[in-house]
Amino acid sequence: MKTDIILCGVGGMGALSSAAIISKAALEMGLYMKQAETHGMSQRGGDVQSHLRLSDQPIASDLIPEGECDVILSVEPMEALRYVNFLNKKTGWIITNQNPFVNIPNYPDMETIIKEIEKFPNHIIFDADQIAKDVNNPKGTNMVVLGAASKYLKIDLSKLEDAVRQNFSRKGEAIVEANIKALRAGREVADKRL
Repeated sequence: MKTDIILCGVGGMGALSSAAIISKAALEMGLYMKQAETHGMSQRGGDVQSHLRLSDQPIASDLIPEGECDVILSVEPMEALRYVNFLNKKTGWIITNQNPFVNIPNYPDMETIIKEIEKFPNHIIFDADQIAKDVNNPKGTNMVVLGAASKYLKIDLSKLEDAVRQNFSRKGEAIVEANIKALRAGREVADKRL
């Protein structure tokens, strides 16, 4: 078993928190894990991405080779497109929030971005921001996207929930429960997909 994941987005949107949660869950399952992070402009609003490799066998490199990524998990649609050259074009999944974080003056047309993502056979493009608001966790977009991607990560949802508890426990039970609720709401999106 192996799962290669690229988590991407914009600084401050929680992509790296999602990577930490997946990593904790994978380690709890006894999997090997390697991670490489790139922090764009090293500030809120800069592009951020992380290569996360999970396997039941030792992993030689922390970088995912082009064409071998199983899941691109993105909290922002243009960032998902930035890494499609890594995606396994036949079996890989793109899971992305449909709402842009417009942080550059020449941000591409959203219709064009969506059409490009839809060219890949396995994709889920959805309004993760609205789902986060609907479960009273407007800052939980990353947890909603992680929940939708969880179906394709080969990690037990219960292990992800345990990792959320570990990750947010210092912030109190209300924050923990809000993030678990967002995670489950995202999973429902993937479960409803035919």
